[in-house]
Amino acid sequence: MKKLSLLGLGAGLLAALSFTAEPAVAESTLDIVKKRGHLRCQIGTPAPGFYNLKSDGTWVGSDVSVCRAVAAAIFGDPNKVEFQSVTSTVRFTALANGESDMLSRTATWTLFRDTQLGLNFTATNFYDGQGFMVPKDSGIKSSLELKGATVCVLTGTTTELNLTDYSRTNNLDIQPVVFQDTNVRNETYLKGGCDAITNDKSGLASNKAGFPDPGAHTILPETISKEPLAPAVRKGDGQWYDIVRWTVFALIAAEEMGITQANVDDMAKNPPSPEVARMLGVEGELHKGLGLDKSWAHWIVKSVGNYGEIYGKYMGDKSPDGIGIARAGSQNDLWTRGGLMYAPPFR
Repeated sequence: MKKLSLLGLGAGLLAALSFTAEPAVAESTLDIVKKRGHLRCQIGTPAPGFYNLKSDGTWVGSDVSVCRAVAAAIFGDPNKVEFQSVTSTVRFTALANGESDMLSRTATWTLFRDTQLGLNFTATNFYDGQGFMVPKDSGIKSSLELKGATVCVLTGTTTELNLTDYSRTNNLDIQPVVFQDTNVRNETYLKGGCDAITNDKSGLASNKAGFPDPGAHTILPETISKEPLAPAVRKGDGQWYDIVRWTVFALIAAEEMGITQANVDDMAKNPPSPEVARMLGVEGELHKGLGLDKSWAHWIVKSVGNYGEIYGKYMGDKSPDGIGIARAGSQNDLWTRGGLMYAPPFR
């Protein structure tokens, strides 16, 4: 029997098919998450500041707060989230194949990752740069003194690539010692298995804060790369991309507008400006473009606070849970104070 080929069909039959065939519509990520009843958010292995696991099994941290903010935007409940803690080597695969709904961890936004992994990075929520940490008693004051040194580094990361570039550029002949697991890397460094450890400087501050004797280690002054860290989603679902992206913007804009976890209810009752009214769902219909409830941004701030509150609690130098990274005057400060944190208008 001769096989039927569309190329051999007559124009009339093709025309008829065009009126009767209905293309399959893929279920949106938002619909999947709502039907499941919770968000699946990927984070890293436990690290102070970004994602830390408390003794009672609760996840806390700045990136954890972004996950909770997205859950709050969808459900009005920041606890409707399943945290998936995975290593850096499998993080992008787990997101691309649908195991995770989003990624909120210290992942650097790069051209390759943004165009060739089937992912979209949403909005930078922390500006970072790579550095080095050494034992204080080593006497090393600069990364340019690491000639011939062994350096602990996580594999499958931009950190590993940057280390190779930095070594070649400065003729340092650095010998990388690669690991898949952060804890094994740290333990090796602490036992003297390598001369230094390299990571994003925020990551180094996080590692140092978790060491038995933080004062015995020093982070060297050089910053050898740009590391814009941002949540990511799979390509192909513009609505979901917008939801995660504008969740980050809502955190930043809330700080700029003076909306806090403590006053958000009062702000919604008596908005001090039209933009606050629009953002908190009191006026307008901005929520419709996202497919969310009109109170989505209100729920976010009520649940986790604004960007500054999150930073101060987990990243700053004035909180017992912070890892000691001062914000004032840094890239992670608001644009109104000379930083790069900036949200488009809620209009």
